[in-house]
Amino acid sequence: MAATAKYNRSNPAVKRILQEVKEMQSNPSPDFMALPLEEDIFEWQFAILGPRDSEFEGGIYHGRIQLPSDYPFKPPSFMLLTPSGRFEIQKKICLSISNYHPEHWQPSWSVRTALVALIAFMPTNPGGALGSLDYKKEDRRALAIKSREAPPKFGSPERQKLIDEIHEQMLSKAPPVPQVLPNGPNEESNQLPAADTFGEHADKPDEGGNTVGSVSGSLNDPTEPESESGVAENTAEAPLAEVTNPHLPEASRRESIPRVPLAPQNPVVAIQKPKHDRLLTLAAFGLTLAIMALVIKKFLKINGLAGFIEGKF
Repeated sequence: MAATAKYNRSNPAVKRILQEVKEMQSNPSPDFMALPLEEDIFEWQFAILGPRDSEFEGGIYHGRIQLPSDYPFKPPSFMLLTPSGRFEIQKKICLSISNYHPEHWQPSWSVRTALVALIAFMPTNPGGALGSLDYKKEDRRALAIKSREAPPKFGSPERQKLIDEIHEQMLSKAPPVPQVLPNGPNEESNQLPAADTFGEHADKPDEGGNTVGSVSGSLNDPTEPESESGVAENTAEAPLAEVTNPHLPEASRRESIPRVPLAPQNPVVAIQKPKHDRLLTLAAFGLTLAIMALVIKKFLKINGLAGFIEGKF
């Protein structure tokens, strides 16, 4: 890449980008291809294959990535150029790995990370996110077939040349579009809410607390991008997580809960005291009064008031 001579290779962003270009070329992926422009290494053109076992299978979807000047400490922006029925074209899309949500970005992620995540997002429920579409499966399949016919037209002649080269490479390894729409796990997963370490967000304020869209991970050396295998583990977990118990029918949930018999309660029985007990209580009360009277009389006698009391009584 002769044009890279004009860049300062000691710059962290330039150093990181050149390292990612080298890694992409030495370890190509069968699912995507991405290269920067000769005149501007901060702008990349890419193409991804539609995920297998989905209505996008066999499709070739082109797009553009714009890296910020302080990459990898800030996230890139993404724009799709090929109609897919999932994302709008030539409009920045809102993903948790994009510049719409810089709070989720990790400097250890790379262009490879982002493309693996983008493929994982394709068959998920858009949920009203900015730049997302929700076409019927039949329409998406028709667009997948059409995407193979010719690359999209976009930008300058240099951009178009790079797009054409990428399209030719991807077409040589793209599987044919299935004649019958897949009818498998994706239908169930589309009905479930998206969950992940990577997630897609609608354009609304953050309510605080980490959700499906929040991402946790260790911050590695920003000049060392993650490997594709590590990326696949991180990106596949959230959007493709299997949800079981919360979606069981009500009857099944009732049957699955063991019934525990309640211990019998002891009846409360009112016990009446015998009649002779009441008589003893009254006798004791009377005896107490008599003793008190004698004590008072003796007290008065000692103080010379006994005659007064006897005269009265």
